[in-house]
Amino acid sequence: MQSEPLRLRLSWEDPTTGERREPLLTVPIALGREFARMPAQLEGRRVSRMVLNSLEVSRYHLLIDLEPNGLMVIDQNSGNGTFVNGMQQSRCLLANGDTLQVGPYTVTISFAGGMAASLPPPRSSQIFFNPDTGLPDPTQPPLPPTPAVQSLFPPPAFQDELVKIQDLHATGFPVTEVDYAAVGAGLGSFVWVDLLRLGGVKPSQIRALGLEPQPYARYKQLCENSQIPPYERLRSNSDSCPDNIWGWPSYAVREAWQELVKGKFAASLQLLWRVFAEPTFAETYTPRSGNVFASIDREVKRIGWESIFEYGRVRAIRKTEDGRYAIALSRRREGTETSNYAFCLARYIHLATGYPAVQFLPDLQAYREKTGDYQFVVNAYEPHNHIYEHLEQFGGTVMIRGRGIVASRVVQRIDQARKQNAQISILHLMRGPNPQGNRFGRAQRVTENHYEFQPFNWPKACWGGDLREMLEKATPQERQQLLADWGGTTTADRSDWRHIVQEGLNQGWYSIVFGNVERVEQEGKRPITYIQQNDFKGEFRLEADFIIDATGLDAKVEVNPLLQDLVTHYNLPLNALGRLSVSNDFELVEMRNQQGRMYAAGAATLGGPYAAVDSFLGLQYAALRSVDRLAQHRAIGLSRLNLLRSVVQWWKWAMNQSP
Repeated sequence: MQSEPLRLRLSWEDPTTGERREPLLTVPIALGREFARMPAQLEGRRVSRMVLNSLEVSRYHLLIDLEPNGLMVIDQNSGNGTFVNGMQQSRCLLANGDTLQVGPYTVTISFAGGMAASLPPPRSSQIFFNPDTGLPDPTQPPLPPTPAVQSLFPPPAFQDELVKIQDLHATGFPVTEVDYAAVGAGLGSFVWVDLLRLGGVKPSQIRALGLEPQPYARYKQLCENSQIPPYERLRSNSDSCPDNIWGWPSYAVREAWQELVKGKFAASLQLLWRVFAEPTFAETYTPRSGNVFASIDREVKRIGWESIFEYGRVRAIRKTEDGRYAIALSRRREGTETSNYAFCLARYIHLATGYPAVQFLPDLQAYREKTGDYQFVVNAYEPHNHIYEHLEQFGGTVMIRGRGIVASRVVQRIDQARKQNAQISILHLMRGPNPQGNRFGRAQRVTENHYEFQPFNWPKACWGGDLREMLEKATPQERQQLLADWGGTTTADRSDWRHIVQEGLNQGWYSIVFGNVERVEQEGKRPITYIQQNDFKGEFRLEADFIIDATGLDAKVEVNPLLQDLVTHYNLPLNALGRLSVSNDFELVEMRNQQGRMYAAGAATLGGPYAAVDSFLGLQYAALRSVDRLAQHRAIGLSRLNLLRSVVQWWKWAMNQSP
């Protein structure tokens, strides 16, 4: 009888988006950037080929094959080498749970098929934002797309390619007509609306449709949940000022001036030193989150955002027969008598819907579904202050999953709790070691204690000079490779949390464990994690009082009901990362409707002609490109932001005068 073929589950987080990939492949398996040829010894054999889009990965990088003495990984003279469990190897025996470092990819090997019971298919796990509050809600299921055939609203007219205006009025629901509509009403919408106002567009011509009147409301909530209150500094590079088209004076200059006015001369100089000396002699400057929100509040009042914002959840968007777009929205708030449904007609639309969901590790999602435990196993973006309050009073052990910006801040917050109660320890579970950072050309990111550090000039570097031009001109496949090399899970290179980690390792209350999670079970009220360690031939048990998942946010089109409905109805193309395909001006070209234009910005466009699209600078750049294109297109009421208008508008900003 022929034996069952050996199959392996290869699992990794996409270095560009952080999304999970878990293909089940039959041995032999070849990994590489492309496969122009295969070695002679594999001729006649069926080889599973896995393409890893990165310039750090050689065309034919490595082979996994079964030999008489076991399963082997064989490096094929690759340029950057193959690392097994953190050690560079040219030829190495593989065990269940081993990790391979292939360029920016950290791939975990799990046996299936003839070596072990087949693993269950990967689960897709997210925490969706509540459609009424816009905040993370672990009990909220994903909202399905809302085609007209399945609900009374949007009406049957929304099944058509082009909607007739009279059909909308015939429904009896209110119909608002404007020139510009910003869908999302978050930071991306705010920046776009701000530029429209500077270009001469009146508030009455614009609507920003969303759930929160403050454009930073969701961002602020996510910051506070992930332990960045208003007095704490943001964790990543923030060269851009969303309230100011010039970016000057920067947050650092403003903060230094505030300190100087208070008579704190040394503190003022220290802030300026961090800007002009970075990164050689001082840490990269980042603003306090509260300062960012206060500056946006000032600009919100200056441009008349209050009259522009309209509460509503956008259900669907369709082209109209007269060259505009019809937006169907639900707008009833609890305790009001406003009509539940309405339509907004606009000639120009901007989509900046942000992140529709928070990523949640599949094993932790399975645990919560089984146990109903939302107190001891949490996501870092959910409200979870109760954990730190409990630790300060009773002590305990916290397991952290993930090693990015949020994980570093959680470590710092737990250290603050240890000042109240020293009987607190951290167990940091990582899938595998990180011996070297991403490499591009001669540059390579620095790693320490298996954290990979952000370069000091990211994301600024990808919006100017060679990197921007390189990505603009690249083919879709080349873009995917470049974004993989430039992306990855990184955190800010800050001495405060780095010192905490090193001190914890030295004193023994912080420890790092590598392994592939098999399952999470509940014993009493404690979550118990069972892992397969790289150097351990069976299950290993890890005990903790709390588990905090710090693995990030999710912006795939498929988890955003509005975008998924739009893509499905108009058969829109997606880019290589499964996001909206946009032009270099951030336009959805396929959605053109006579003079009507539709643009997008933020995480939903990642994988297109620009990187770091969800940063402050990315949102501003997208808005500048799209508004400039609209001005060239002679959009209604909009003038191009030339040198004279730019100077005049900056002066009005400085004087806090209406545009």
